[in-house]
Amino acid sequence: MSVVVVSNRVAGAKAGEPISGGLAAALIPMVSRNGAIWLGFSDGVGGACRASVSLASIRALGTGTIVAVDPPIEHFTNYYEGFANSALWPALHSRVDLIDVTAEYYASYREVNAFMARALTRFDKSDSIFWVHDYHFLPLGAEMRRLGIERPIGFFLHTPWPDRRCMAAVPHHRDIVQEMLAYDLVGFQTIESRRNFEDYLRYELGVTAKNDMIANEWGWTKLATFPVGIDVDEFAARATVAIEQPHVLRLRASLKGSKFVLGVDRLDYSKGLTSRFRAFSRMLEIEPGLKRVVSFLQVAAPSRANIRAYRELKAELDTLVTEINCRHRQSDWTPIRYLNQEFSQLTLAGLYRTAQVGLVTPFRDGMNLVAKEFIAAQNPVDPGALVLSTFAGAAKELDAALLVDPHDVDSMALQIARALAMTVEERRERWQQMVTKLKRGSLQNWFSAFLDTLSEARRSPPVPANQPRMMLRSR
Repeated sequence: MSVVVVSNRVAGAKAGEPISGGLAAALIPMVSRNGAIWLGFSDGVGGACRASVSLASIRALGTGTIVAVDPPIEHFTNYYEGFANSALWPALHSRVDLIDVTAEYYASYREVNAFMARALTRFDKSDSIFWVHDYHFLPLGAEMRRLGIERPIGFFLHTPWPDRRCMAAVPHHRDIVQEMLAYDLVGFQTIESRRNFEDYLRYELGVTAKNDMIANEWGWTKLATFPVGIDVDEFAARATVAIEQPHVLRLRASLKGSKFVLGVDRLDYSKGLTSRFRAFSRMLEIEPGLKRVVSFLQVAAPSRANIRAYRELKAELDTLVTEINCRHRQSDWTPIRYLNQEFSQLTLAGLYRTAQVGLVTPFRDGMNLVAKEFIAAQNPVDPGALVLSTFAGAAKELDAALLVDPHDVDSMALQIARALAMTVEERRERWQQMVTKLKRGSLQNWFSAFLDTLSEARRSPPVPANQPRMMLRSR
């Protein structure tokens, strides 16, 4: 079996650095260990128009291979910043008020998906199995089928799938979702997301899943849940080494306090950063004795700066942090250190290990591997406490964390204070429950479970008389 993994970007596509985010964290070790081919776009988005498929680079990643494809530049911005991240991303995260879309955005989204399908024909071998990742490529499976690719094709969504009304706010949503059924397997992070998808099919397309299966033009599509995991032992070993890294030591020293609360996110409106900052400020009002005792370090890697909603969020956060620091600052202590930059995995692992509290409070998240990495990084003898949003997919597994509603600032403030005051015995007990679950749901188990399920898919079983085939529209 030759596994071909597909995502928008690949590790090392730009400046020799891994891409950030949960998708990269999941795929890099799996491609490296399992000998897969990982295909995605390069950063070659300048220059003349490009209609033909051009491979920008091919390089090894452990036992696997990374293939970067030069994108069709005349469509890439409208595809990525436009339809993918100004229409689909806000809808998938239940922020329909932020949808900003044009006909040109959608046309480019379709063109880029068709382009990637053409690129994938080069890898269509007798033993190939294709695994497509994330919202950038919802209709890619249908485009591949139109080009005659008959091998198993699976799709995994790293984001949430929202309530059907949110998806229905996206132009051409019926065409997009109908074409997702060209995949043999559609995987979700949580049961809630899978059920939301089934509700969409029932109420928007008039199709009902039977035993998690949908009949369609090309056979059947299976719906399933595969929560992304991490390699707990490997991450723990990395964190143990990382605490002595100079960068980690300098950051710790800059906080000038014996304790610190840590947040690590991309700069995104789905992460609940404004509520998080307000909750920390409110905690200092409720517990003034914690001033100068604890600081809040928030790492927020820059993201999609060309999109207006992200520029406005950055400006709002800059203003908010300044206001909070002015309100609580003392001559030798600043309550919030807000770092709008990226850090290496090694540095982050060291910060996780030394933080007293991990604050992971998204408004909506498919999984959130930061929460899992924080738990894996802890010292078993004296672990930190995790404050986690109930709207993160990880909350389904990490239910021994202090769970919060990120919209309720006062309650979140109280839980942060509770985490800081928690006895070592309680922290150990909660940590042990969570790390045990993480080891059962490892990254390798996620990878193997998805591919095993996809390998077993059958394209053309008999269609029951009471369940008609669903015909996909051709473009």
